Amino acid sequence: MLHELGHWIGGRRVAGTSGSFGEVFDPALGQVAARVPFAGAAEVQSAVAAAAEVFPRWAATPPLRRARVLFRFKELVERERAALAALITREHGKTLSDAEGEVTRGLEVVEFACGIPHLLKGEFSEQVGQGVDCWSVRQPLGVCVGITPFNFPVMVPMWMFPVALACGNSFVLKPSEKDPSPSLRLAELLQEAGLPDGAFSVVQGSIDAVRALLEHPGVAAASFVGSTPVAEEVHRLGTAHGKRVQALGGAKNHLVVLPDADLETVTDALVGAAYGSAGERCMAISVAVAVGAAADPLVESLAARVRALRVGPGTRPGVEMGPLVTAAHLRNVLGHVAAGVSEGARLVVDGRTAVPGDAGQGFFLGGCLFDHVTPAMRIYREEIFGPVLCVVRVADLRSAVQLINANPYANGTALFTRDGQAAREFASQVQVGMVGVNVPIPVPMAFHSFGGWRRSLFGDHAMHGPEGVRFYTRLKTVTARWPSGRSGPEFVMPTLG
Repeated sequence: MLHELGHWIGGRRVAGTSGSFGEVFDPALGQVAARVPFAGAAEVQSAVAAAAEVFPRWAATPPLRRARVLFRFKELVERERAALAALITREHGKTLSDAEGEVTRGLEVVEFACGIPHLLKGEFSEQVGQGVDCWSVRQPLGVCVGITPFNFPVMVPMWMFPVALACGNSFVLKPSEKDPSPSLRLAELLQEAGLPDGAFSVVQGSIDAVRALLEHPGVAAASFVGSTPVAEEVHRLGTAHGKRVQALGGAKNHLVVLPDADLETVTDALVGAAYGSAGERCMAISVAVAVGAAADPLVESLAARVRALRVGPGTRPGVEMGPLVTAAHLRNVLGHVAAGVSEGARLVVDGRTAVPGDAGQGFFLGGCLFDHVTPAMRIYREEIFGPVLCVVRVADLRSAVQLINANPYANGTALFTRDGQAAREFASQVQVGMVGVNVPIPVPMAFHSFGGWRRSLFGDHAMHGPEGVRFYTRLKTVTARWPSGRSGPEFVMPTLG
């Protein structure tokens, strides 16, 4: 009998009632490890109703007390860091060290949210008119929803719900059906930390559950991270039903290498950024832009390092890259590799031949390295989300910037150089949401905000940090006076000054 997961609604685990299930794999073994129930209308209604019921009480809880719940939650996650990492590795496949890093990046947002009493402070203006004061406050929205991807089953939810909860909202999480167990453990830890029952629920499922949440009249806002086509549809559907929506989509992140960059440093940076977590990161570098004379030495150096990548189960010591998440995703990535070959790119390192000998039925693929890739090729145009790095050659920095600015995705980019003026011009001229200078994966710290441009973000707000506080609250401005007597009706536009 397969282990059967469930939902978390109203402060307890709840079995599925829809009769529809999905399979959860151990990707290192290529075997089904559990099954997860897909929510129907009843589960969605129950989760939203529980969240709506507790919302007024939670919103009225002083911000300092909400922060104390998050402080306790932070301590519990730190206690459970290794266990959470093991859950991630078991269902996603990334290495244990990478999974622990994911938990840490999620904790950083919890630490930020613990400062919510300060972050919610409004503005006050005394005597804007004779005896008149004006002030602003930020208040919670209501029931908020998070729809999160398979590649970060702990970090991405923790980029959403700690800020939402700290601001006084209740939250319903719809995690990926590919690795749903970590979300249930987070729910248990929130309850142990003292969060009221119903303030955080987990509804498992696929597209039907997403649609039901976005159409539900009791939901005020939705946060999403995933592919661009789905992000665009989530934004369209959510806003059509009156929700506030932030929907983070796909990426095609470029790392530009100038001839003056240190070759060993760049090689290490590219290998880690392109092949870490088997390339299943929205901030992974998938395109190396080699400028001028940097190209040949870079490709030669990369080839040696990529061939030496240690591929295997994420629990095995010394492994640098684990399996892909499912057989279907592996087939998709292999299709892109075949397309690159057929379109004329040079496959310098063929990861299809680098599968470990004891891989069995695991979803493994070694690192693939393409050279002489052009913008017309499918492997350049589409987000592959696998261990595939493409090298594009350009003549100069200006051409590199033009290449990046013409790409429909604009999530992250980086430049490696020793030239400060070149770096300054690049950071100013490139039209991308997150920029790194000698930093390959420029994910901002939690006290800044995360988000791309163009087709990498739909909506007006980036994620976590100050933008997260603004997204999960709405502004109210109060103008008040206490007159000592009647002054009679006023029929003109007020001019307080």
